Amino acid sequence: MDRRQFTGISVAALGVWVGMATQHAQAITLADLSNADAAKGLKTALEKGALSAVALLGATDGFLGNEKVRIPLPGYLNDAVGLLRTLGQGAQIDELLTAMNRGAEAAVPMAKDLLLGAIKTMTPTDAKGILAGGDTAVSQFFEQKTRPQLGVKFLPMVRKATEKVGLADKYNQVAGKAADMGLVKKEDANIQQYVTTKALDGLFFMIAEEEKKIRQNPAAYGSALLTKVFGALQ
Repeated sequence: MDRRQFTGISVAALGVWVGMATQHAQAITLADLSNADAAKGLKTALEKGALSAVALLGATDGFLGNEKVRIPLPGYLNDAVGLLRTLGQGAQIDELLTAMNRGAEAAVPMAKDLLLGAIKTMTPTDAKGILAGGDTAVSQFFEQKTRPQLGVKFLPMVRKATEKVGLADKYNQVAGKAADMGLVKKEDANIQQYVTTKALDGLFFMIAEEEKKIRQNPAAYGSALLTKVFGALQ
């Protein structure tokens, strides 16, 4: 056999072996990761993701200035925006849209304690399941643990932000009747409840976005433990 052919085959075989060895090492690294390290690393990621999302959304224009989470007008009211503006209702539309998003921005900081409390409920055994559960497993964990309670906390803040906007009450009156006739979804029939739901959707969406960043580049967060735990998944 030609020496060059032999060398080429050897290099190719070596490449295959290295690839298999790397995959095997990664699997072993994940399998051998202690429950304690997995739990600590994941709790660090949970906290960073939650606090970052709350800080981003809880600031002025956190919702209104972010196209990914900005809360639109509900249902048929959004569909009729063009017509309402031609009828001279543009100022009221803008006032309501701003009030809705400001209400969400005011409510989000109230999520901090519940989110951090949820982290404490996570057991070491749970941690590995969440780590291997996909790019948004952390946000799903938070949603399962906190969404109902957060809805109760958010609603009064949203109501306070929208109660001074006359169009909000008018919408509720008309949408309530429309919902009874099956013309509007029940969850969209009350503007305060609608905004609360959208605020929660936005919060968990942003937590998921932060989680993806951590999973993709854990070293950027300056934590050796994050790098060790999430590096085992790469």
